[in-house]
Amino acid sequence: MKRKLAFSIMAVVFLAVSIAGYAQTKPVTIVHWYWADNPKYSAEMQKIAADFNATNGKGITVVAQEYPWDGGAYSETLFRAVMGGGGPDTSSFKLTSTPLFTANGLLVNLDPYLAKWKDKDKIDPSLYETMRKSSGTKSVYVMPWNTQILYVYYRHSLFTKAGIGVPKTYAEFLEACKKLTMDTNGDGKIDVYGFGMRGAKGGQEPWGSFIWARGGNFDDMTTPQAIQGMQDFIDLYKNGYAPPTAPMDGFNEIIANFKSGKTAMTIHHIGSSIGMVETFGDDVDAFAFPPGVGCWTSMGDTENVILNSSKNKDAAFEWVSYLATGKGQEMWCTATGNVPVSKDVQQLPFFQNNRFMKVSIEGAPYAGILPILDTTTEWINTIWPNTVAAALSGKISAAEAMKTLQKGLWGK
Repeated sequence: MKRKLAFSIMAVVFLAVSIAGYAQTKPVTIVHWYWADNPKYSAEMQKIAADFNATNGKGITVVAQEYPWDGGAYSETLFRAVMGGGGPDTSSFKLTSTPLFTANGLLVNLDPYLAKWKDKDKIDPSLYETMRKSSGTKSVYVMPWNTQILYVYYRHSLFTKAGIGVPKTYAEFLEACKKLTMDTNGDGKIDVYGFGMRGAKGGQEPWGSFIWARGGNFDDMTTPQAIQGMQDFIDLYKNGYAPPTAPMDGFNEIIANFKSGKTAMTIHHIGSSIGMVETFGDDVDAFAFPPGVGCWTSMGDTENVILNSSKNKDAAFEWVSYLATGKGQEMWCTATGNVPVSKDVQQLPFFQNNRFMKVSIEGAPYAGILPILDTTTEWINTIWPNTVAAALSGKISAAEAMKTLQKGLWGK
């Protein structure tokens, strides 16, 4: 009897241990690569990893390793490391690198994870669609993390002087560009231009809003709608509603023109807001680029991926999802001032009480990126600025410009 009792007790203990063992997750270590723009951001990422390690409750330890961005060479470093059989489990990522990595089978398809992820709906569906488009497939390979959304900066005092309100439609925006072009000191010369146009490299992003507002898109830039958007862009310059230097103006010039009072509106993202407030205080504000037939604004991005070489993909998803909608999302976006992708985090007072963040969040659902093709880099760096310069100077028509841009990007 004693032997039977002892055996029964041992069986119960064994069963309890088995159940406990089943409930526990085997401890694993995830290596995460990232870049940081400054030491403050780097320290924040280490804090985020420490918080995840202390709170995930699944035995997952993240080791966050920093690598320099180096003008984009980070992506090349990651690619070479993974192709060589090394590299991390997860990594910070740019959408422009997606085709290269997916073509070589280096990224985990996230569709099965997203299908059963309880927080999936905390991220706007439009952002998942952008992730899909970046891969050229119908699947998501990149996990959203944070964005930078282009919007329109404007001066309250100049709007008051011109007797106008914030544009609610694309037509009102074009009219505002006209009315804000003023001779404010009565000397017979224009000293404030309505729109700070970026005609040099990088200007393709704000320019895209004009194309989409007329109902065009980047798939076929030779449609009547897309050509009309180009014509609107040309007319702003031709009619003198943008500075004479617009064809040569890049980022530094449009920001300097706005801060000096030379322009009443210009387009950039929240990264410029601190400098704007330092210059103008409460006299500077922003609005989302207003809709016409269509609506689009450019999105800068920093995302995360899981590498196919990872031996702990489930644990890796726990980490990248924590960055997307967990405490890591709040911590990173609060520290860096980037726009959160989590709807819950977007509603926190820190973000809602920042007028520039609110406008960024407002524009996020229709924000996107240019098509990522083998031709995109040359198109951005050379074809777009040269073609637009020719169009603004009257050397070619809007239709000719769009035909050149279409062929330069798509090859036909």
